[in-house]
Amino acid sequence: MWLRNCWYVIAWDHEIPPADSPTLFTRTVLGEPVLVYRTQAGELVALEDRCCHRHAPLSVGRREGDCVRCGYHGLMFDRMGQCVEAPGIEIIPAKAKVKRYPLVLRNKWVFVWMGDPALAEDALLPDNFSCDSPDWQNQPGYLHYDTPYLLICDNLLDFSHLSYVHEKSLGGSTRIAQARPTIEPVPGPNADWPQLGIKVSRQVNDVPAPPFYQRFRRFDTHLDRWFVYEFLLPGTLLMHSGGRPTGSAPDAPGPSVRLHSCQTLTPETATTTHYFFQQSHPTGEGDQTVTQSIYDSLIGAFNEDRDMITAQHRNIQHNPTLSMLPLAMDAALIQFRRLLEARVRAEQQAQQTLSPTQPAALA
Repeated sequence: MWLRNCWYVIAWDHEIPPADSPTLFTRTVLGEPVLVYRTQAGELVALEDRCCHRHAPLSVGRREGDCVRCGYHGLMFDRMGQCVEAPGIEIIPAKAKVKRYPLVLRNKWVFVWMGDPALAEDALLPDNFSCDSPDWQNQPGYLHYDTPYLLICDNLLDFSHLSYVHEKSLGGSTRIAQARPTIEPVPGPNADWPQLGIKVSRQVNDVPAPPFYQRFRRFDTHLDRWFVYEFLLPGTLLMHSGGRPTGSAPDAPGPSVRLHSCQTLTPETATTTHYFFQQSHPTGEGDQTVTQSIYDSLIGAFNEDRDMITAQHRNIQHNPTLSMLPLAMDAALIQFRRLLEARVRAEQQAQQTLSPTQPAALA
């Protein structure tokens, strides 16, 4: 179940080669191969990575100025996706073109719009401010999952798993699983988008500092910890988290931890997912060794997640029709899935209204 009229992250900015590089970047999103490159003026362009002639990948062709030439039969396409040269053909057919996708660079995340280009709007972009802020320091990360993206969404929407999957890393206490979160809607920018996602807040008081914190800051007291995040369509987590000595005021002096995390999921196919992430600490509160320590801790913890979710996915495949048992800790993920389902239904209905004889192009 994919929502198409929304923004998906296709890459970190640093992953896209410079304009003078012979390398062409490609990544599959929602089952569609997408080529991304920079023009000589620095503009980012996204084209379907499939020549309209014999469907060879354009990414195995070559750059020629701001155009891309197919490496199979030599058709050349400009930045708008139009074929401007076809060897041996004097009059190029108007249908000789490839799809162009709206693309936006926001705070080092490169977003692609996979639906109707006329509906693309910047107001739907998440505020991933700490990815590119002088006030925050981080190391960007990427993981690939061989699981459907919604299983990873479920994992991020229920932090009770920190107590068990991440017992020796991010968690450190069963009290996290016992704490009941507060769940609220995140309002949207307009009447067409009345709700963008849900906000989940979890306070966990008087618990030992987790091994994750102890790797870059020593604590000899228990902490009051907090996790406050927005989880936005189609699958982006923006989280403030941290911990301070138990009972101390937010502005009290002494050791504490403040973090901001931006994580987003992009379906590659029905059963594989791109995972982009970073966790920032305030600039001036630790040096590059702290940044590296946080990144290393995240990689370890996210591999714990991936191992568990991959095992879960394998089990589900034995009997995909077998129902799961909903429990209280599933409240956030149930609300998010209902919101997503409603948006997908509305999108399908709108498409069927416009093209009643055409099936909705949704997975």
